Amino acid sequence: MPKTEATPARDCLMLLDGHSLAYRAFYALKDANLVTTDGQHTEAVYGFTSMLVNLLRDERPSNVAVCFDRSEPTFRHESYEAYKANRQETPEDFRGQMSLIFEMLDTLRIPRLSVAGYEADDLIATLATRAAAQGMDVLIVSGDRDNLQLVSDKVTVLMTRRGISDMTRFTPEEVEAKYGLTPAQYPDFAALRGDPSDNLPSIPGVGEKTAAKWIREFGSLDELVRRVDEVKGKAGERLREHLGQVIQNRQLTELRRDVPLDVEIEDLRRGPFDREGVHKLLDTLQFRGELRDRLFKVLGTPDAEPAADGGFEVELTVLGPDEVADWLAKLPEGRAGLAVQGSWGSGTGRVDALAIATPGDAAAYLDMTTLTPADQRALHDWLADENRPKAVHDAKGPLLALWAHGLDLRGLTCDTALAAYLALPGQASFPLEDLVLRYLHRELRATAETNGQAALFDDPAEDVAENLAVRARAVRELADALEAYLEPRGGIRLLREVELPLQRVLAEMERTGIAADRDYLVKLEAEFAAAVKQAVEEAHRVVGEQFNLGSTKQLQEILFVRLGLPKTKKIKTGYTTDADALAWLATQTDHELPVILLRHRDQTKLRTTVEGLIKEIGDDGRIHTTFNQTRAATGRLSSEKPNLQNIPIRTAEGRRIRQGFTVGEGYETLLTADYSQIELRIMAHLSGDESLIAAFESGHDFHAATAARVFDLPPEQVDGELRARIKAMNYGLAYGLSDFGLAGQLNIPVAEARALKEEYFEEFGGVRDYLEAVVAQARKDGYTETILGRRRYLPDLTSDNRQRREMAERMALNAPIQGSAADIIKIAMLHVTEALREEGMRSRMLLQVHDELVFEVAPGELDRLREIVIARMGGAYKLRVPLEVSIGVGRTWEDAGH
Repeated sequence: MPKTEATPARDCLMLLDGHSLAYRAFYALKDANLVTTDGQHTEAVYGFTSMLVNLLRDERPSNVAVCFDRSEPTFRHESYEAYKANRQETPEDFRGQMSLIFEMLDTLRIPRLSVAGYEADDLIATLATRAAAQGMDVLIVSGDRDNLQLVSDKVTVLMTRRGISDMTRFTPEEVEAKYGLTPAQYPDFAALRGDPSDNLPSIPGVGEKTAAKWIREFGSLDELVRRVDEVKGKAGERLREHLGQVIQNRQLTELRRDVPLDVEIEDLRRGPFDREGVHKLLDTLQFRGELRDRLFKVLGTPDAEPAADGGFEVELTVLGPDEVADWLAKLPEGRAGLAVQGSWGSGTGRVDALAIATPGDAAAYLDMTTLTPADQRALHDWLADENRPKAVHDAKGPLLALWAHGLDLRGLTCDTALAAYLALPGQASFPLEDLVLRYLHRELRATAETNGQAALFDDPAEDVAENLAVRARAVRELADALEAYLEPRGGIRLLREVELPLQRVLAEMERTGIAADRDYLVKLEAEFAAAVKQAVEEAHRVVGEQFNLGSTKQLQEILFVRLGLPKTKKIKTGYTTDADALAWLATQTDHELPVILLRHRDQTKLRTTVEGLIKEIGDDGRIHTTFNQTRAATGRLSSEKPNLQNIPIRTAEGRRIRQGFTVGEGYETLLTADYSQIELRIMAHLSGDESLIAAFESGHDFHAATAARVFDLPPEQVDGELRARIKAMNYGLAYGLSDFGLAGQLNIPVAEARALKEEYFEEFGGVRDYLEAVVAQARKDGYTETILGRRRYLPDLTSDNRQRREMAERMALNAPIQGSAADIIKIAMLHVTEALREEGMRSRMLLQVHDELVFEVAPGELDRLREIVIARMGGAYKLRVPLEVSIGVGRTWEDAGH
């Protein structure tokens, strides 16, 4: 396959006003609340990158540069002290994103320019003038109308209007059509009009129409000044009164075209970009596939070498009836790539077709609707053969679909999605097309040979058979590349001994599902709906009028204007009314409304959760959630449709939802098992702190025991408050809890929280030393590791951006502990499943939520299952302190709680 190129560029220099466009992107997407799981806001960088990609796609410039303002004063500030003095302080959420925008431009190899003492517009004017003099077309992209003075036959301005995609193209004709002025007259007009955004005052009573009329009448500002006495009326009087100010405005609005720049126009020519750097940054920012796909489609793969074989060539055979057995029998030794076409979800699926790519260039396409019984048997035997190694992409769904057809999939030595996840666990998603581009440096397009005819399939949908065969071959090659990447990083063992076997266990759990009591859940939903309605009525009563409890604007008006309650944190639209703010208000006032609003939100969330569960009950009366192995960077599992981790368990009302999950027909009861304080036990193990280990071995309540050590009291004298303080400390330290955060949790002054932390570390010095060492080592290595060697890469540990660096430090503290807990629960799931299979038991594992496992117990197997679960979970990994397993039994999930 030939090297993929971006759309051919035209001879044009595109200049972008960096800060102007970044601000525009930030405010356009502010309400989208784009925040990574680590708390980094990304609205500006996402919008800016999206805008940049669209411009590169639509305008196809040969040369590009992005110009930025500097923080130092410019020559304009020196001549007019109040220049831009009215600008509001840069929002913190925006400031933290500028370094990310710089990093994005650097990885795209797009020059970013700034010069002390000058604004971005001056750099743009200088470069535009140079390029036009060389005969090159220039396109300026900005939200600043001062750039309209640069418009000419060679220079066009794209002016942002609303959002990040609505722009107006200004040529000389368009400037004249809009303002009735030539571009050369525009700065004269701007001087008369003034500019509030730059704090350039206007003439009182003189608007844009009058200013434009004067310039048209007199031809220029110089001529207007020379003949100023000819201007009649009050407007003329005001003009004469403010003439000095107008002249100063004119000096300030004139863009400099002689900025000393150390780059030439040729230096701005587009070239190869850092593909791997872009991938890593997009992973860090957790931007999902759409922007990534669009970016690479526009930029192509300029740094990728053509494949030696010319691309993903396949010698395709479309197998007809009774041809499957013979073709499979002739397969050469070695790993085959497998691609499945169909649909799956809710514990089942359907296979329409599949393709098998051999270790050579041959590939076969099988239409499942044409298989004869002999074909079905041959395919079954080959798929189930442990000795025929196979590679599949994201295999859990296809496995469920194959099971629905009476087929099985064994001999799986690589799942390319799981392998990619272990290679870069911070990535948001793992589409095959992206991985092929990243690791094989090719795009998933193909040259296929059918009946001796060669065809290039630029559109993957053009021919199903060839496309699926090419995907199978890509999977086979990708598996080799990913294994080569993982091998020196210790990831192969995790893949083959943990993640691949676990994938099969999770598929079985999804297929089995858990029984749900529909009637109970429907009644519960009605109760929560009634509670929501009651809260609405109470809120209307105490306020004395009806209003929308879900409207932030209306709540702000009622809380802070009508009722005059204390102001909360200032946000863009006023004062925040989030749950934390309402809880704070409830402590600051005797008014009923904050408490009612909190109850309304709680009941609304409960109702929404139950509604979602009811929708997911299948025809078999069971809920079949989908478990995700590749979502959490720490290695934890998550679930969706429904998200079982969203079911609240801290309140009595929330726990009532678990009452709707029941034991199924033919089974005796449910059994739940979870680890007691597993993350703290792991911290004791990793830190080796003798005092912490002794607290676990003391036989006392762990939090009371640690509190006794900190406060030098017998454990029986530790009251609830002291225990709560140390419990917050115990868990908080593993998550990088700051003094401020601890103070907020305990509702105590920051100084008191700091003192408590110091007392804690006096007793548990090994914990302090471990926490300091783990961050230092991660900064040196660039990653953290769990007890099984699961890595989490943290490049931001060396970032110049304080916010990003501190987030990375918190992740470095938490990842080894939470990731090790994830490793242990996965090993436990494998060991318990193996024991149940070895003993031929009917009892089965249904759910995994956080550190808890839920089992459905067959009649007569309860005692043995309890023994197996305690033994296998407790022995999953040998720590310096024992793993303690708690067991509960009951007919519902809630009854089985403990």
